Amino acid sequence: MEVIFAPPAMLHPDITEFFAPDGPLAQALPGYLRRDAQVDLAQAIERTMAQRGTLVAEAGTGIGKTWAYLVPAFARGGKVLVSTGTRTLQDQLYARDLPRVRAALALPVTAALLKGRGNYVCHYHLDRLQGDERALKNRAEIAQLRQIQVFANISKTGDRADLAQIPEDADIWQRVTSTRENCLGQDCPRIRDCFVVKARRQAQEADVVVVNHALFMADMVLREEGVTDLLPEVDTVIFDEAHQLPDTATRFLGNSVSTHQLLDFGRTMEAAGLAYAREAAKWGDVSREVETAARELRLACASLERVPGRKATFEAMPEPEVFDAALAVLRKTLEAATRALAGVAEKHPDLMAAARGGADLVTRLSRWASPGRPGATEAALDPGWGSDANGPEAQAVAEAAEPAVAAAREAAQAVLREAAAEASWTGPAVRWVEHGQHHVRLHAAPLSVAQAFSRHRKPGQAWILTSATLSVHGDFNHFTSQLGLDDAETGRWESPFDYATQGLLYVPQGMPEPQSPRFVERFVETLMPLLEASPGGALVLCTTLRAVERVAEGLKDACEDAGHEWPILRQGEATRRDLLERFVKLKHPVLVGSASFWEGIDLPGDVLTLVAIDKLPFAPPDDPVIEARLRACRARGGNPFEQYQLPEAAIALKQGAGRLIRTESDWGVLVVGDARLVEKPYGKRLWRGLPPFARTRDMDAALAFYARRSSGTFQD
Repeated sequence: MEVIFAPPAMLHPDITEFFAPDGPLAQALPGYLRRDAQVDLAQAIERTMAQRGTLVAEAGTGIGKTWAYLVPAFARGGKVLVSTGTRTLQDQLYARDLPRVRAALALPVTAALLKGRGNYVCHYHLDRLQGDERALKNRAEIAQLRQIQVFANISKTGDRADLAQIPEDADIWQRVTSTRENCLGQDCPRIRDCFVVKARRQAQEADVVVVNHALFMADMVLREEGVTDLLPEVDTVIFDEAHQLPDTATRFLGNSVSTHQLLDFGRTMEAAGLAYAREAAKWGDVSREVETAARELRLACASLERVPGRKATFEAMPEPEVFDAALAVLRKTLEAATRALAGVAEKHPDLMAAARGGADLVTRLSRWASPGRPGATEAALDPGWGSDANGPEAQAVAEAAEPAVAAAREAAQAVLREAAAEASWTGPAVRWVEHGQHHVRLHAAPLSVAQAFSRHRKPGQAWILTSATLSVHGDFNHFTSQLGLDDAETGRWESPFDYATQGLLYVPQGMPEPQSPRFVERFVETLMPLLEASPGGALVLCTTLRAVERVAEGLKDACEDAGHEWPILRQGEATRRDLLERFVKLKHPVLVGSASFWEGIDLPGDVLTLVAIDKLPFAPPDDPVIEARLRACRARGGNPFEQYQLPEAAIALKQGAGRLIRTESDWGVLVVGDARLVEKPYGKRLWRGLPPFARTRDMDAALAFYARRSSGTFQD
């Protein structure tokens, strides 16, 4: 059922008063403007909370959806979980938006921030690294370790995001944080100081808990196995940036095993064995056997180097006999190593953690043992997914704990149950192998997450899912069907912006076909006069990483030829945060990026006056998950392009276009270099889903738009 600007029949008596021109929000927040769409959205959310229903709400840019859901979340009472798309948005919501609204409403609401355990410094692993500085790779890591030591002693949260001096992707973080496999739990000697335990305790006690989608999905997987201490029980769940949920669910309901993980396991096992059970086994030999088996698996996948994308589904592996033989040896080697660890696991927590890690790897690899490679059209589908999660190989690990004490045996069995939880969803799956430059990774993912995701909703719990991009020209079916939310109420609340005046959509004429070798060259040529006319920065969004490199190089050469000294920023040369910080400070910057730059970017005002998209964002058909989903759709008698590829592209295109206009004062030109947007019959479905910009195919009209809107004083 879709509702557009429809006020609910039963309103909370106070909900509209908060948004009044003389209400608490207006009095406490400078620049606050009452927006009818924001009030209507808040009313719909309040009704959904009262009725314990499900609302899928598409809220156009500028409505203020964050305040629209925070006000009823605070005002209604009850316990609320807010899940955001990324950790960055999570931090922003908790540190900025939530305190401002709470202070404005003057309500005694408590809030907590909760992230995955890998975001918190682990005292135990930090202590271990301090005692073995030989494990540090260089002087930079020695300095980083000292910074983390000081931070751990003074921080109240242990959240690594609060230590910005150390890069987010620094390798040392992996060694001073814990994982589910190597966490010692109640056996940890530093349990009383544990930042994870403290954060979870605060979340249990708070009225509003802010998490991210990844943590929500991790909780969902564990709850299937009866582990319920990750996230608290709540009355309402609010998913912000909900368009990311299908991809996040697919990632978390699947799994992967890499040769990097296998080598790390071998090193961890050897270190723990030599330190605490030296006489129990020849740990160096056992570790070398694991390392050899992992390297043999990588060699067995060498034929993938000749395959496009260096990846193939399990059933389509070149030289499958070689791969299967190497995989079988690896599994047996891991089983033997894990038995050896389980037999001495009671001697020390590090041995128990290593045994848990081995059991997890064994269980994951067991899923690659069956079924075989049928040559039928459904070759990529595995209807027996998860059937071996409790099979002989998995049971063997539990039996291996027999020589150990009962506690150790139970712990090893618990690992198997936790790992088996990752196969808690049922239905077809796709498995594929990826060959990297220095590693091989085995992946598996479900073709549909609808059943598992919808099953996670508890009876009597309200769900609100909101984003600026959930429908395809008003049709929510693609999104709701992906998550099994077919009975949800849906609604659209249009943006208050005057898009026809503020923005212009320009699709140039005479562009080559997107697959043409000349496409990038012509795309760059098209951008140059627009860059010269635009007074602000430019964001160039590409559909592939290879296109990022080619477009960035082309723009660099074109700028040099024209005598422009504009900074050309490129995805990959620095972190996303660093690139955006530099973009804001530089004069007339041009930032070229791919997937991660299509959403979650706010560059208001003249900082950004040109957004260019090279091609329509159709998902690559050689992606194993997409390929399998298209095949499954076709097997059901459906039309994969109409039912999957086109809706996905429409939502992605709307996300990219949404970077241009973020406030009432923003303006600029949106360029789409792919003429299919207007020349193909399906193009109308795509551009009708975009904001209602003025439209043109004439370069002179685009340049005239800049001339009218800019001051004319822009200089290089």
